[in-house]
Amino acid sequence: MPVFEYRGLNSAGKQIKGLLEADSPKTLRSKLRADGIFLTDVLAQAEGSRAAVAKGTNAALVARDIDLRKLGRGRVNTDDVAIFTRQLSTLLGAGVTLVESLSALVDQVEKERFKRALSDIKQRVNEGSSLAEAMGQHPKIFPSIYVNMVRAGEASGALDAVLTRLADFTENQARLQQKILSTMLYPAIMMVVGGGILVALMVFVVPKVTKIFETMKATLPLSTRFLIASSNFFQSWWFILLPAMALGVVLFMRWTKSPSGKPKWDRITLKAPVVGNLVRLLSISRFARTLSTLLKSGVPLLAAMDIVKAIMTNTVLAEVVEKARDSIREGESIANPLKRSGEFPPLVYHMVAIGERSGQLEEMLTSVADNYETQVNVRISALTSLLEPLLIVVMGAVIAFVALSILMPILQVNSAIR
Repeated sequence: MPVFEYRGLNSAGKQIKGLLEADSPKTLRSKLRADGIFLTDVLAQAEGSRAAVAKGTNAALVARDIDLRKLGRGRVNTDDVAIFTRQLSTLLGAGVTLVESLSALVDQVEKERFKRALSDIKQRVNEGSSLAEAMGQHPKIFPSIYVNMVRAGEASGALDAVLTRLADFTENQARLQQKILSTMLYPAIMMVVGGGILVALMVFVVPKVTKIFETMKATLPLSTRFLIASSNFFQSWWFILLPAMALGVVLFMRWTKSPSGKPKWDRITLKAPVVGNLVRLLSISRFARTLSTLLKSGVPLLAAMDIVKAIMTNTVLAEVVEKARDSIREGESIANPLKRSGEFPPLVYHMVAIGERSGQLEEMLTSVADNYETQVNVRISALTSLLEPLLIVVMGAVIAFVALSILMPILQVNSAIR
């Protein structure tokens, strides 16, 4: 059923906007009138009849009427998807039909973009599509791992159980991402503030203070001369330095995402002290958790390995997963290629080998994921506790260098006068 975006007046004469499902503008007007709202304008028809759009008769009109500013708001995040998944699982487990469950969730979703996507999914399911196929039309909201798990749940007849497992997985990934982001936020703010203070000192404070040294005939200390030269250089060439630094950052980011640069950067990242080990732990925990969740949901092993490879952000480890998948296709176990790669710790491939022999691969992978996620949390906490004092010491050292470089010539002059 199409979702209309409308503008109207309530019983108090106040102008309101909203979204509502209706077969046509006429039905929309009747529904709003029953709620005490007088319809004044239909702003857009979101996710309307695909047949009409396919004909092209209404497509231009719909595209012209859609408020682009509205579409830009309400970004769907991982938490939104996790809540939706949990609620859908609960409704299906209570015996509510899939279409009715989707209808109930469409009514209570507040974000417009998510509401449109769910309305389209409900319409496709109502027309005979599977839930996985309908969700696959919205890859920005429901990634491939989500769609494949839903497909496996539909095939096994245990969709509600798979959705519960998927909700747990999504919530766990969201918590881990939030912890990493919150951990890196404070150091990032400290670096920005420290850089701002340094620029202010070099541009405004140092030039004014160092003018008193121009009349001195005495030789200035090396640190003072370096400070004055740095300040003069920055003042003279700031209009080139700042764009050059910005361009350097942009080029570096593009290189790290390019087909030739990304593998090299990923390899460098894994070998970097402190950070490399953390990146490896994060990637391995994600590998184990995702593969375990997929296998528990009934996704075939080869298909699960394909999905895991696609979500591995580090190309070096993704290559290992790809080789492991090829080895499995040839009849080999998962543990051997992981061991040969040298990129996975012994604990991982030993646990995987035990799981394969005992027929409890999913449980072993879950144990590996739990273990490594715990290590990630511990290391992130330790890194945070180290970064805070380290940044304070670095900022203090820079400010102390500037202060001493200014005070030393003054103290030398005072000593000479005495």
